[in-house]
Amino acid sequence: MTTAEIKDRILAAVDVAFDEQITFTAELIKCPSTRTQEAGIQDFMYRSMERRGLEMDRWEIDSAELRAHPGYGPSTVSYDGMVNVVGSYRPTTVKGRSLILNGHVDVVPTGPEDTWSRGPWEAPVIDGWLYGRGSGDMKAGLAANLFALDAIRAAGLAPTAPIHVQSVPEEECTGNGSLAALLQGYTADAVVIPEPEENMLVRANVGVLWFKIRVSGRPTHPREMGEGFNAIDAAYTVMGQLRKLEETWNSEKSAHRYFEELDHPINFNFGGIRGGDWPSSVPAWCEIDVRAAVYPGVTADDAWQQVQDCLHATELPLTVEKTGFYSEGYVLDEGSDAEQTLAAAHRKAFGTELQTFTTPGYLDGRVFTLYGGIPSLVYGPVSEAIHGFDERVQLESVRNVTKAIALFIADWCGVEESEGL
Repeated sequence: MTTAEIKDRILAAVDVAFDEQITFTAELIKCPSTRTQEAGIQDFMYRSMERRGLEMDRWEIDSAELRAHPGYGPSTVSYDGMVNVVGSYRPTTVKGRSLILNGHVDVVPTGPEDTWSRGPWEAPVIDGWLYGRGSGDMKAGLAANLFALDAIRAAGLAPTAPIHVQSVPEEECTGNGSLAALLQGYTADAVVIPEPEENMLVRANVGVLWFKIRVSGRPTHPREMGEGFNAIDAAYTVMGQLRKLEETWNSEKSAHRYFEELDHPINFNFGGIRGGDWPSSVPAWCEIDVRAAVYPGVTADDAWQQVQDCLHATELPLTVEKTGFYSEGYVLDEGSDAEQTLAAAHRKAFGTELQTFTTPGYLDGRVFTLYGGIPSLVYGPVSEAIHGFDERVQLESVRNVTKAIALFIADWCGVEESEGL
């Protein structure tokens, strides 16, 4: 059997199972797996991997080792019952290179559901797009990992290297799920993470800090407003100062490779604001939740110090605490064997050359690259409105990404004739 014939068998196997893959992805979307609510979908993923004959592992992600790690993001929720699920394929004889297929199950909140055209958990297919919260980010990719491996088996082949299929929480807020998987001992020669990346490979992405600022005021009755101190008004001053820091960091983009051409690589997002207790009282407090981006090569500690210096320069009565991401960005080195292998797989699946790009968003690839020395291939389908209303993923793109991942598995891990996994 020639290499070309093997590839054709794999591609055909993806096509045969694609309707089933869409149904499976829709079932994932119908699990409302917002933060701390991932137990149901993780049970579903566990059963799905177990039925495929994979060697199963499930454990709570919290540990002293995790909390002491420099890549740990401080959590504001309990990790009791929050688990990672990993299904491992282990060949009888290892000939090829090992692989991690990673994906996250957690999704961001829906926002007001009456603003969606349809319910965010309904998962309809309309004009070639699959809709719903998490459809693009990243349940289509999570399913693509499994069905790419299925295609190898359906083609009568078996990989000749270990493969670990990871289903993790906490990607949207700390990255602690993937970090816990690495600390559990799951390493490999490469990792594929099919995030929604417009059929492209991520070359570099930012790190992220999450923090909460609390401004203290002095409450009075509005008739004596001049004697009080309005914490909400003061919060706007704080936000203005952070915008100046954001502007400074953006002005430095020419010093950071791959970010020079981005219009606005560093974004500070004020994602939540709460304050005051009574309309007729000058507010005694105001809290702001902030997400700040950080260039690769800038440590989280250094960025955090600059944020604190900026806030303290306001001389306002405030406190600041870390509330999630405390992560550094990463760069995928050009020309690695992993990238070249993916480029060849993409070329066969799409009929076009693989493009790379730099994103001002966070990705779990930093966990494997920075702390495991593993090349992280963050590569996935076309999507629209992730984190927004009417999130959707393009199904033909999902089909071709699944084909590319399956071809990558065959080339990277090696395959041999088999009755199945």
